Amino acid sequence: MSNILWKSLVVSPAVLGATLLVSASAFAASGKTTQVNAVDSKVASNEATLTASTENTTKTTSVFTAVTPIDTAKKTDLLAQAQPQQTNVNSIDEINKYGNEGRGNSQGQVTSVSQFSDVQPTDWAFQALQSLVERYGCIAGYPNGTYRGNRALTRYEFAAGLNACLDRVNELIATATADLVRKEDLATLQRLQEEFSAELATLRGRVDNLEARTAELEANQFSTTTKLVGEAIFAVTDAFGDRADSRNNTVLQNRIRLDLQTSFTGRDVLHTRLAAGNGQRLNLGARDGAGNDLGVNGTFEGTQNVNIIGTGNTTNGVALDWLAYYVPIGPAQLYVAATGGIHSDYAATNNPYFEDYDGGNGALSAFASENPIYRIGGGAGAALNIPFGTGGGILKPSSITVGYLGSEPNNPGLGSGVFNGNYAALGQLNFNLGQRIALAATYVHGYHGAGSTLFDAGGFGGTGNIVSPATGQSVIGTNIPLVGTRQANVLDTPTNSNSYGASVAFRPSDKLSISGFVSYHDLNSQGSGNDREAWSYGAGIALPDFGKKGNVLGIFAGAEPYSFNRASRNERNVPYHIEGFYKYRVSDNISITPGVIWLTNPGQTNDDNAIIGTLRTTFTF
Repeated sequence: MSNILWKSLVVSPAVLGATLLVSASAFAASGKTTQVNAVDSKVASNEATLTASTENTTKTTSVFTAVTPIDTAKKTDLLAQAQPQQTNVNSIDEINKYGNEGRGNSQGQVTSVSQFSDVQPTDWAFQALQSLVERYGCIAGYPNGTYRGNRALTRYEFAAGLNACLDRVNELIATATADLVRKEDLATLQRLQEEFSAELATLRGRVDNLEARTAELEANQFSTTTKLVGEAIFAVTDAFGDRADSRNNTVLQNRIRLDLQTSFTGRDVLHTRLAAGNGQRLNLGARDGAGNDLGVNGTFEGTQNVNIIGTGNTTNGVALDWLAYYVPIGPAQLYVAATGGIHSDYAATNNPYFEDYDGGNGALSAFASENPIYRIGGGAGAALNIPFGTGGGILKPSSITVGYLGSEPNNPGLGSGVFNGNYAALGQLNFNLGQRIALAATYVHGYHGAGSTLFDAGGFGGTGNIVSPATGQSVIGTNIPLVGTRQANVLDTPTNSNSYGASVAFRPSDKLSISGFVSYHDLNSQGSGNDREAWSYGAGIALPDFGKKGNVLGIFAGAEPYSFNRASRNERNVPYHIEGFYKYRVSDNISITPGVIWLTNPGQTNDDNAIIGTLRTTFTF
C-alpha cells in the first residue's frame, strides 16, 4: 500500500503539469486553427456508414469506396494580373483597412457600418465600371460579360473589376489598337484609379505576395504526388497492484510515425511509413501454476498501442514498418503489402472510436482497439474488397473481403517464403443495416510453425523468450503476441488454426456508439495433447464530442484471448480487461488522453489484479 501511495505522489506532479499545459494551451488558443489531415494514414474501413472520430487516420481503405484522392498543389488562376506601374497611395490607413478585409470569421469585429464600404449599383463609379466592362469585355467570369448590376459590391470586389479593365485597356494600347479605346473612357479610368487607389494597391500587393509564395512552394516542395502524414505519441505510464507495483517504475515512452502517401492516378495510394520508438511492455507479475515468476513475457494482456513498433524496436531506431499499396480495380479495391501488413489494413473492424489502427487517437490498448482475430498473422501479401448487392430496402450495399498475408516472405529457406512459411488467410462478409448498424462475420485459417505464437501480427511486436505452458521451457526467439495470455498464444509444434469471429457496431445517435466482438479459435497441432481452443470477447461504449467537439469518452470491457486446454489447475481463470479513457482535444493536431486499464487474473492465474495508468499526448501533423 505504501508503494502505491509513493508512486501516486511521484506521478502527481506530471499529471498536474499536464493539466496546467492543457489549460494554458486552451486559454492561449484564439482565432481559426488550420485543419491538418489526421495520422496513421488509414482510410477508416471499419465504418462505411459509422463515422469515427475526426482524427482517425490512418492506415486502411474503405471496403465500400475507392481510395480518397490525394490533394496536389495547384496554381491559382488569377482573374486579373497586377499592373507594372504603381499608383499613388492617398492613405496608409485605408490600405491597412482594406488589406484586412475578409480575414476575420466574426462580424463582431466590425465596429462601424461604414467599414463594409459597399459600392451600390446607383453610385456613379459602379455605373461607370459597368459600362467599361460591357464595352471592353474586361471580366469574362460573368455571363454575357455583364457586371451583375443588381447587387452591391465591396470596395475590394470593385477594385478587382477595375484592375481587370485597366489591364484590358493597357493590352489594347500595347497591341496598337488604341483607336478602339475612347478618350472619355481613359478619363473615367483615371478618375476611378484616383478614388480607389488604396484598394488597387492592396490588391496588387496581395497578388505579388501570392505569386512569390507560389514560386517558393514550387521551388521547395518535396513532391507533387506525395504528402507527409505524421504522428508523435508521448505516454507517461505506470502499473499498480501488489505484484505489478513492485516490478515497474514510472516511465515516459514515445513513438513516432512518418507516413509518405503517394498517389499516381489520384485514386491510388502508396504508403511508405517509417517508425521509431522506445515503448516497452510492463511486467504484470504473472506466475505459472506452480507460483514461479514468469517476468515480462509471462502474459501479454494490457499491451498498449505505444508499445507496438515495427519489428519490436525499442531503442528509437528508425525502421520501415509498413509498405503497402491501395488501388481500385473496377468496383473492387486491391491491397498489396510488401512489409508490415495486417488484416485490419483492409478488413472492416467495426469498432469506431476505439480503433485507430494502433495510432494515438483511439483506445489505449491493442485489445480494446480491434477483435484479436485480426492479429493472427501478418507481413506481406494481398487482399481484395469486392462490393455486391443493390442496397435496396434496409440492407445497404455489402461486400466480401479476402486476403492472404505471409509472415516470412523474405526468407528463401525451406519452410519459409510467402507460401511455405507461417501465413494467415482471411475471408469476411460485411453488411450494413440502414445507416446505423454494421455487421461483419470473419474466418481466418492460419499455419504456425513450431515455436510460434497465435496473435503475433506476423512478428510486428518483435521477438522474445516465452515460457511454454506445455513444457515449462523457454521458447527462444519467438514472436511476441500483441494480446492474450501465453496459454492462448504459445505453439510448441506446427499448428493449423481455424478462427471464427463476429463484430457489430451500432450508432443510435451521433453522440453514442456501441460496438462489440467475439472470436473462437480451434488449434490443431502435431503430436498428442496439443489440440486446444481459445476464446475472446469484448464490448465498448463511446461518447463522441463529450464535453467538447472532438473529445471522446470510451469504456471497453471483455476477456483477452485465453485457453483452458493445457493450462494447469491454477491457470484456469478468465483474464478480464476493463479500460476507460477520455481523449481531450486541445487543438486540431494535439490531444491528451488520460486512461486506466484494469486487468484481473493476469496470465489466467488467481493473482492480485493489475492496474495500468497512462497519460498519453498525441501530436498529428
